Amino acid sequence: MRLRPHPPAVAAAYHLQSSIVSLQLVILALCVSFCSEPQARASSVQPPACLSPSALTASPDGQWLFIACATANEVAVFNRQTGTVAKRIPVPGSPSGLALSTDGTRLYVTCAAPQSTVCALDIALGKTLASIPAGHTALAPVLSHDGKTLFVCSRFDDAVAVINLTTRKETSRIQVQREPVAAAITPDGNLLFVANHLPAGRSDLDDVAAAVSVIDTRTCAVVKHIGLPGGSTLLRGVCVSPDGRFAAVTHVLARYHMPTTQVERGWIMSNALSLINVAQMKLLNSVLLDNIDRGAANPWAVAWTADGKSICATHAGTHEMSVIDARALLAKLASLPIQTVPQAAADSISASRTAADVPNDLAFLVGLRTRMALPGNGPRALALAGPAVCVANYFSDSLCTVDLSQPCPAPSCIALQPATAPSTARKGEMLFNDATLCFQAWLSCASCHSSDARVDGMNWDLLNDGLGNPKNSKSLLLSFQTPPSMALGVRANAATAVRAGIRHTLFTVLPEEYPAAIDQYLKSLTPIPGPRVVKGRLSPAARRGQALFTDPAVGCAECHPSPRFTDLKPHPVGTTGKFDRPTDIFYTPTLVEVWRTAPYLHDGSAATVRDTLTTRNRTDQHGKTNHLKPEQIDDLVEYVLSL
Repeated sequence: MRLRPHPPAVAAAYHLQSSIVSLQLVILALCVSFCSEPQARASSVQPPACLSPSALTASPDGQWLFIACATANEVAVFNRQTGTVAKRIPVPGSPSGLALSTDGTRLYVTCAAPQSTVCALDIALGKTLASIPAGHTALAPVLSHDGKTLFVCSRFDDAVAVINLTTRKETSRIQVQREPVAAAITPDGNLLFVANHLPAGRSDLDDVAAAVSVIDTRTCAVVKHIGLPGGSTLLRGVCVSPDGRFAAVTHVLARYHMPTTQVERGWIMSNALSLINVAQMKLLNSVLLDNIDRGAANPWAVAWTADGKSICATHAGTHEMSVIDARALLAKLASLPIQTVPQAAADSISASRTAADVPNDLAFLVGLRTRMALPGNGPRALALAGPAVCVANYFSDSLCTVDLSQPCPAPSCIALQPATAPSTARKGEMLFNDATLCFQAWLSCASCHSSDARVDGMNWDLLNDGLGNPKNSKSLLLSFQTPPSMALGVRANAATAVRAGIRHTLFTVLPEEYPAAIDQYLKSLTPIPGPRVVKGRLSPAARRGQALFTDPAVGCAECHPSPRFTDLKPHPVGTTGKFDRPTDIFYTPTLVEVWRTAPYLHDGSAATVRDTLTTRNRTDQHGKTNHLKPEQIDDLVEYVLSL
């Protein structure tokens, strides 16, 4: 079935959701309780309150799993044979990624922080042999085939760091597009495919999409950026087929050209798996992981089985996994013509007649994949252990296993530690990422704000200020401290905006305790220092920029006073566009953490802070900057990006 406009059914959706929401929540609670009930004791060591498994890898023989526990600052070593955690290895920061040496004796762990480290662990001894400095928010380490080099995604440096494991030093840094979060190497070791989390550039263009960067590991240079279909954002996972012919990447496919009048049939958002032809370094096609009446929100991890038969992908928002017949999928894609063939036999199931139809076809995977519910909450990390697929649930601290060698594989589940009651903020974070609360599970709050409540780099035509005037997604950091909400201030405060979002974007009605928990989660968010701040200190250029920022002749601080860098007032700043009313005036946004919220202005028409101060400020209504010299603009930009 093709995606197509559908008559608004909002009232019916409200009625349906009101009647089934209690049942939905009970089922969710049962799933979490089931996975929280330990089938085997983990360790005599007292575990922390929350583990939050964020990365997973298996030993060569498949007997052991290594689990990065993000909020516990440890790596859990899990024995699959006994079903227990054999040891817990502490690390100095939040572990975000794992890479295991070929012989299975060394484990390289990225510990994400503004000044990250890579820990080289001796698995047998359970201790750190070396700590190697890495970039800002390091994750997704990948070993070269000779084991001498480690490639590390440095998310907020927009780069991949190349680390020599002999000298234990970074030898080079390869710039990619924006926020690399996952990487996979080809079987010959020559190419590294890197998933950029967000689109780079303006968001008011006709085609806005994130890309996959391809790095030649021999020259340590980017050889191509492969663009994904328009609306592709929030990339999460990438893998390469065992024969090296294809790469697969998971992502959201935002239908950002549409007003958010309904959510059925992927009108607002769908969820995709894109396939790349490695030899051609070209997008093959993008298939939807959703069904016609149920979304597969927030696709996350992806892996291609060693026999080449299956592609496994987790749906973190709907607590599921898809197992796709890879060979049948590739054959079906290859059979589609570029243009319509008049005499071609029609497929009675899918709507695709040409290759261009596939990204809009909600039935393309019918008969090609098994979509299975996983006990637990938040399946993010995935690893292959022989014929088994192992999935770690971020919020329920549990591990699911599916044996693909069985005729009808079904997941088994085991808790990684005894269950504990989550804090209200933790519950709010879980709900923020949970798409089962949405009508037909198409999306969650995190589908537009990422899993950490920031941005997706897209413009959305929401219902809160009329139709036909899209606005750029805003970070929710400090949203409760900087009312009102939205660019035009149409919501009095963040609490009102949360409840309006549930009703008008998730198209559901929830008990008050749910938005109240989301409120607490958003209030708990704290800014992190950007990559331009070193050990809490401004650079000399930023200090010069600070003087300009506070200079009345420039006037930035008049509307952006410290410490929140907003006066909470609306101003005519000369940035109205073709979709705005001439009388529109926009509330001053906070500049805290502005370094990670590009693009800028209410319509995303400024790709960079520099554009905001120059090309989008011709009339000096957005600070008086036209008289500044280029080097002064450089300093001012440096300061703003240090906030």
